[in-house]
Amino acid sequence: MAKPASSLPEHPNCLNCGAELRGQYCGTCGQRARNRLISLWELLTEAFGDLFELDSRLWRTLIPLLVRPGRLTRDYLEGRRARYMPPFRMYLVLSVVFFVVAFFDPKDDLGLLFEPEAEPTAEEIARQEASAEIEAARKAATEEKARAIVSDLEERGVVGKGAVVIDADMEADAPFRITNEDGSEGFGIDFDEDTGKCTIEGVESLDKLPPWLRKRATPERIIKVCERTAADGGTTLSRLLIDNIPVALIVLLPLMALVLKILYPLSRRYFVEHLLFIVHFHSFFFLILTLQILFARVTAWAGFLDPLSVLVLVAASLYIPVYLFLAMRRVYGQGRILTFAKFFTLVTAYGIGVSLTMMGALLVALISI
Repeated sequence: MAKPASSLPEHPNCLNCGAELRGQYCGTCGQRARNRLISLWELLTEAFGDLFELDSRLWRTLIPLLVRPGRLTRDYLEGRRARYMPPFRMYLVLSVVFFVVAFFDPKDDLGLLFEPEAEPTAEEIARQEASAEIEAARKAATEEKARAIVSDLEERGVVGKGAVVIDADMEADAPFRITNEDGSEGFGIDFDEDTGKCTIEGVESLDKLPPWLRKRATPERIIKVCERTAADGGTTLSRLLIDNIPVALIVLLPLMALVLKILYPLSRRYFVEHLLFIVHFHSFFFLILTLQILFARVTAWAGFLDPLSVLVLVAASLYIPVYLFLAMRRVYGQGRILTFAKFFTLVTAYGIGVSLTMMGALLVALISI
């Protein structure tokens, strides 16, 4: 029996891969067998279809990612993959969404779309100057009190006489910093607010740095970075640091996968399988942080739901380690006690890894200024 005209393809071969067509869709690549220009509505449907279709791969991925710890990793390793978004694509999408939600400020990034703020009135300027004078008086009183405390410590023999100095540029509510006059605490930088100049103390300690870092962290460059950071209030440094955080987190992925490889030597899993577990966990981390930030902003806008926002923050903070423990149990299938011991080791490794990668991101930001 001949096929109805409506079911016949417009071309005998697929325009994408060249395979012979036997219906409306190519059996090799899946492209639909038609060549006419699609409408604007079809473009929008393709772009946002996964967002509004409850049975789309987007929701079939995000829902188990959020509420079924380890489910995506286990399904992927067992071959059930087509129903979900590819792991690394999901990681990149969720990380981009998180950084946009967390750090995008419309008034800063889209300043031309907002009316400029009104200049402060003479009364507001006078009020600000009065506040500055009050703050200066508080600092002076705090420093005097600090010196009295140090004198008392000297008289009681707790510290040697003349062996301590007080940092006069400390904040009024910050802890006092006491350092030995011989410079045993090493390198330090002082900034003079009146002249806008930075000076270095303990320059000789720079000689202890690794050669590759010593070549870049010269005294002249350090002074330049200090003065530029002070001049713009740290805006440039903060922007460079935020730009480096995504790269630092990507570096963290294989490091944590290596930790899992060490923790499960008898699992017969390849390194990439442990990496898949870490990618899914980080994707979950980005997702729950994004939801928490959005919820906090909605409650802040509503005004009367602040306690609920705090409760959600606490619940999310507790859910993240519980999620990691349950995911390890589901994917690796070991008992609670053994899994908890490895969970504790992995969390400790995360603390060390995050500290090192963030320090690296900060170092790169400082070198880039």
